[in-house]
Parts: sequence; C-alpha cells; structure tokens
Amino acid sequence: MKLLDKYLLTQFVKHFFTVNVAFASIYLLVDFIEKFDNFTRAGKPLGLALKFFLMNIPFVVDQLGPILILLSGVISLGILNHTNELTALKAGGIPLKKIVQPFIVGGLIFTALMLAAAQWLLPYTISTTNEIWHEQVQGKLPLGIYRNGRYYYKGIEGFYSFQWPNRKKLLFKNFSYSRWDENYNTAALITARYAKWDKNKNRWILDVVQFQKKTDDQNYDIRNFPHWEIKLPETPVDFLVPEYESAEQSLTALYTATQKQETEGQTLKAWTSFLSRISYILLGMPLLLLGLPILLISYQKWGKDLSVAIPASCGMAFGAWGIWGALQSLAGAGYISPIIAAVAIHIFFVTGGLLLLKRQDS
Repeated sequence: MKLLDKYLLTQFVKHFFTVNVAFASIYLLVDFIEKFDNFTRAGKPLGLALKFFLMNIPFVVDQLGPILILLSGVISLGILNHTNELTALKAGGIPLKKIVQPFIVGGLIFTALMLAAAQWLLPYTISTTNEIWHEQVQGKLPLGIYRNGRYYYKGIEGFYSFQWPNRKKLLFKNFSYSRWDENYNTAALITARYAKWDKNKNRWILDVVQFQKKTDDQNYDIRNFPHWEIKLPETPVDFLVPEYESAEQSLTALYTATQKQETEGQTLKAWTSFLSRISYILLGMPLLLLGLPILLISYQKWGKDLSVAIPASCGMAFGAWGIWGALQSLAGAGYISPIIAAVAIHIFFVTGGLLLLKRQDS
C-alpha cells in the first residue's frame, strides 16, 4: 500500500472511531438518564446496570453504522480540503478517484466488521441486554421462544410446540402437547394437524388428532380422532413470545428461517426480515459515495465544506433511513419484492454518487 493510501486510510479510521465514541457516548448518556432509575427501583446493583449499558454498545454502533461510515469519509475529505491538502494532491496530478479510494476501502472494512458482528456478536449482546432489561429489571419473564418457524412453550404440566401462521388468528398448525413423568419420560402426547382456541367454550378444538398415553406395562396406548375438544392448562394468551426476541437472531438464523416457512406470507415476511437486515448494514457505502461529492459541491458553491456538508450529510442519512423504512414496509405488506426494497436505494445512491464524483474529477 502506498504511503498516501496509508495516510488517508488512517485518517478515515481515526475519524470513524472519533465519531463513533461521540455518538455512542451521547446515546448511552441519554439511555442512562432514562433507565438508571428503573434499576434503582428494581433494587438491582450498580454492576448490573453498568453491564447492561456496556453490552448495549454493539447494538448502538450497529444502529449508527451507516451514518458513522458516511461522516468518517465526509470529515476526512473535508479536513483535506480545508487544509488545502486536497488541492495540493490534485495539483500533483492525482485524480480524485484515487484520493477517495482509501475512504471507500475503509468503508468496506467497517461494513464487513458490522456484518461479522451481526452474525456472531450482536445475538449474544442483544439477548443479554434483553434478559437484563425485560426480565431482571421489568420482571417480564418470556412466556415462550420462537425458533426456526416454530413456537415452544413450557406450561405448568407439559410442553407445547406449534406453528402460528397468523398472529391475529388463534389457529395453530402442527400442534403438539406432551407431558412427562417423574423420570422425564413422555407420559402422554397429543398431536394435531390443526388446533383452534374456542373462546366461548373455553376449550381447545383439535383436528386430525393422535393421542398417545403411557400404560402401566410401559407401552403406549395410541388413539386417533378426526376431531377432539379438550381443556388444557394453558390458553393462547400464555403463548405470547416477546417481539424483541426476533432481534436476537443472527444473519444465518434469519436466512434459515426463509427456508422453513410453509405459507407464502410467512416466506415473504422471512425474506423481508433477512434482506432488510443485510440491506441496512450495507447502507453506509451508498451514503459515503454520495456524501463525498456533496462535500465538494458545497465548498464550490458556498465556500464552506464541513459546516455545510455535515448537516447536509446527516439530513441525507435521515432521509435515506426514511425511504429505506418505507420500502421495507411495502415489501412486508407484499406490495413490492423484498429484493427491490433491499437494493433500490443502494443502486440510486451509488449511481448518483459515482456520477457526481466523476463530474468533480473532470
């Protein structure tokens, strides 16, 4: 790597961590002021509160990742321009595309690190902070878990497992309920193709049912029923799975979920979740490519670089977030393809940024 490339990449990395510390500190300070009283009222020690806020840092960086990459490049190029280093480099015959290449490399490096964090680090840190905040501080114990397209819940007397295609309807698919004896052997097992909760009868209505019960001779009595009404210890209200648990999934878990859905609606939702997660992490590079020429244009028009470029960059980032969020909502509702929602804004910003950079280099 050339000396100039090392210098420019070092500047990008330095400003990335500077902006990162500044934004993360502000976020954590506000979060501390809002939530510390909750730890005190719950009687939790200071060490637990510190652990919560420290473990929340990767999530903060993940959420701010695109704007951190954008501002790191804008500030690095802006300082070069402000100190006339950019003018000297261009006067020495170095084209603008060569000057900004180290910033792009830096953005790609941090994007790759964020992808790695989303896969291996964030599932652990988010689950830890969720457990501390929702369970230890707020006392909201999770009533079940959701894994690979199925819900699992341990009731008072047995264990439930089922698919729930539509959370707005109390209709469950591939339903099972099992009970164990004192030796943790299956004492009884009920399986049904469909299970429906009848509020009026306060009972479960099962279709295509198989009932297995352990007999005194350690064998199982197996019976099949086309239709069965039964009263179980739990109702669908008990199967509430906290929405925040979906944020604990890694990238591979999100992708695996796309392959295990049975209905078209579930598959669409799973693909939207997976692609939107990838799309958001990659959003920093399109913002960077568009933010760099905006800095140079603001200097040419108003004679100011960072004082105009930084607010303009922040406004562009918030606008991009808004458009990106709207696209994900449309994809989730089935109005547009999840792939289009994931790449549309990236293609638009990258194309615009490259054209503007080429224009500035001419």
